[in-house]
Amino acid sequence: MQLFVNPALDDTLKAKLKEQIPPDITVVFRADLPQSEQQSAFQTANFVLGNPPAAWFAESLPNLKFWQLDSAGFDGYKSVQLDATIANMGDYFALPCAETMVAGILSLYRAIPELAILQSRSEWVGAPIRSRTNLLWKKRVVILGTGTIGQAVRQMLAGFNCEIYMLARTDLHADLHSADELKALLPKIDIVVNCLPGTATGFYTAELIDAMQPGSIYANVGRGSTTDEPALIRALQSGHLGGAVLDVTAIEPLPADNPLWSLSNVLLTQHTGGGQPNEDGGKVDQFLRNLACFQAGEAVENEVELKRGY
Repeated sequence: MQLFVNPALDDTLKAKLKEQIPPDITVVFRADLPQSEQQSAFQTANFVLGNPPAAWFAESLPNLKFWQLDSAGFDGYKSVQLDATIANMGDYFALPCAETMVAGILSLYRAIPELAILQSRSEWVGAPIRSRTNLLWKKRVVILGTGTIGQAVRQMLAGFNCEIYMLARTDLHADLHSADELKALLPKIDIVVNCLPGTATGFYTAELIDAMQPGSIYANVGRGSTTDEPALIRALQSGHLGGAVLDVTAIEPLPADNPLWSLSNVLLTQHTGGGQPNEDGGKVDQFLRNLACFQAGEAVENEVELKRGY
């Protein structure tokens, strides 16, 4: 049997994989193959770690038994049809993504980006900046999505005694279930945190952006495709919104001529929200745990269905 490893791992992790997988499985690392041989190696694999190009799934993959994605999101594969067990990284990225959103919101409220620029210029302004600061304490927040990232954001914001509402279309425990319910509440909300997956493309419309309370903050750690980005830019440029924390954008990398680069009330974290120490090591560990479960006939962690999006 063969394991195809899509991500480029360092030598230590390569050695760990080879040492810890069963002896009847041969490991093939994409990065070690000539480009001309990579797809064929993938197509003969029984197990896959990582996120190969979606186009590679166009042909039948009769040998594939288990696929471990190395991401939480997988909307790029929603049209893929496989007779195999599939798992994502689940809540592995939840805490760092949540911390990025909370850190970004706090940074905007406490004028940290402005202060950092002044520090780079050795320029002391001081007292006048105090009037432009704000508090996260007791803010009213809507979190879009009740998955692991949304729940982690909720847990962290609870420490600031925030009034929190959760939105999810199918979660019966959510406070809100539709765009209409959200629109009715937005005029009273200080912060919106978008944790929606790519299957919610276009959910956060211009109509919802216009309904937001003047001066409120929009944060997105889900997918850039879920937001009407031109409408968001207009709201930020006009001052209708107080600011935005964006880990994701509609196009990544963000084009150099996109206005988001130059808006002083925008903090771009460049899809680094899930970053953490030994990130690749954690992915390898989860794969090894799931491989052992799969081969033992047990349920794997974070099994997903591509069509459903979760």
